[in-house]
Amino acid sequence: MDTLSKEKRSSIMAAVHSKDTTTEFLVRRYLWAQGIRYRVHLADLPGKPDIVIRRWKVAVFIHGCFWHGHENCQRGRLPKSRTKYWRSKVASNKERDRSIVRKLRAEGWRCVVVWECQLRTQRAASITLQLIAGQIQSMRAESRIA
Repeated sequence: MDTLSKEKRSSIMAAVHSKDTTTEFLVRRYLWAQGIRYRVHLADLPGKPDIVIRRWKVAVFIHGCFWHGHENCQRGRLPKSRTKYWRSKVASNKERDRSIVRKLRAEGWRCVVVWECQLRTQRAASITLQLIAGQIQSMRAESRIA
């Protein structure tokens, strides 16, 4: 049973964005500052990746820990109410994520997944963003060789 009224719960859920989130902006700002140019939410690719670097065939997904079922993460825990619903919802999200990555890889794309918990503290965000940029730069180098 939900402890909030239907109107309050609706208001809270309406505030949850599926794109252009704070974590997305953080990653996008960092990549742009590193000289990595990209597009966002391209509808012509499976799953509309959050960040797309078409020239190097790199797709970046920035996952919310709760919605995408991040394993062993405090933020990925399911609510205690309506557990059957949430377990099914998150499981289908995870399966959809795996399917999208498989499709992109089959088309020759390289995928990077960033979890919101990796960007929670300034120190963790700094390390994660450097790793992501390095990973993308190495993919860039690989695409030049191929």
